[in-house]
Amino acid sequence: MPDSSSLSILKHQLENYSRIDLVGNSTPLERLNRLSDYVGRDIYIKRDDVTPLAMGGNKLRKLEFLVAAAIEEGADTLITAGAIQSNHVRQTAAVAAKLGLKCLAVLENPIGTDEHNYLTNGNRLLLDLFNTEVVMCDSLYDPMAQMEEQATLLEAQGFRPYIIPVGGSNALGALGYVQCAIEIAEQSSAGFVDFSAVVVASGSAGTHAGLAVALRELMPSTRLIGVTVSRKAEDQRPKVETLSNELMQLLELEGETPEIELWDEYFAPRYGEPNQEGLAAIKLLAEKEAMLLDPVYTGKTMAGLLDGLERQRFPGDGPILFVHTGGAPALFAYAK
Repeated sequence: MPDSSSLSILKHQLENYSRIDLVGNSTPLERLNRLSDYVGRDIYIKRDDVTPLAMGGNKLRKLEFLVAAAIEEGADTLITAGAIQSNHVRQTAAVAAKLGLKCLAVLENPIGTDEHNYLTNGNRLLLDLFNTEVVMCDSLYDPMAQMEEQATLLEAQGFRPYIIPVGGSNALGALGYVQCAIEIAEQSSAGFVDFSAVVVASGSAGTHAGLAVALRELMPSTRLIGVTVSRKAEDQRPKVETLSNELMQLLELEGETPEIELWDEYFAPRYGEPNQEGLAAIKLLAEKEAMLLDPVYTGKTMAGLLDGLERQRFPGDGPILFVHTGGAPALFAYAK
């Protein structure tokens, strides 16, 4: 059962921040019956891949708070940045289109490929459909500075831009995953499911930090494991810890930073480049559950979950929750 006082406090604190309703009702939390039978342990999934805009994904939760702040500031343009196949950029562009805002995206090709599908299909195709202005760069060596440069150019043209950080990952955006943790706590209580662990992709760190802070308050006996998708644990941990600290300040929570557990054996060879374990996990989930993962985030994260089971890395024998952060459109960019 979630701690009722912590639940009330977090809900009250979220009410202090403006929010646009983009996600709607709670996303489903369900048992993966055939996969559970296959691996011999109860595996559940939180379906943030089915948020109701632009083929779904986790970034919509962050954008509820970030875009509300943009509108409060009188912005008419959203600027963000990411890889050509960024799920975050796709969802930001979709929100801009829905709300009648201009969107400019600064994009890089992180794997240096000239594969036609990667350059034109998947999330990149959707950017064109959403009428996004795309600025290509050799690399996102300093994303905030590069976005600020574009903001200056847009201001000179009479626009009022608002910068959305990479992945929507600042303390304000991470509030979206405080809301998700509240949903998880309430849904697990309603279903009488006591999760021994929650597994989530850890990339730009906002999703991980939001869950870490809120689940520590709501479900302190549940272990949260972040599977890194772009860097080693020693480089990822400071990002998650810093954002967790900033989020705790925003929520006026006291205490130490939540303990951050990271598994970093599954992202090789690098961010955005598939590996065999991740592809095998994608195929397994499709065959067993008709559930679509992606080769950048959720495929590698599920590979970590499956390997963790094999190696008995999870505590006890209780059910495990996989947070599905979306990303299926990228499947079409990695057709080979």
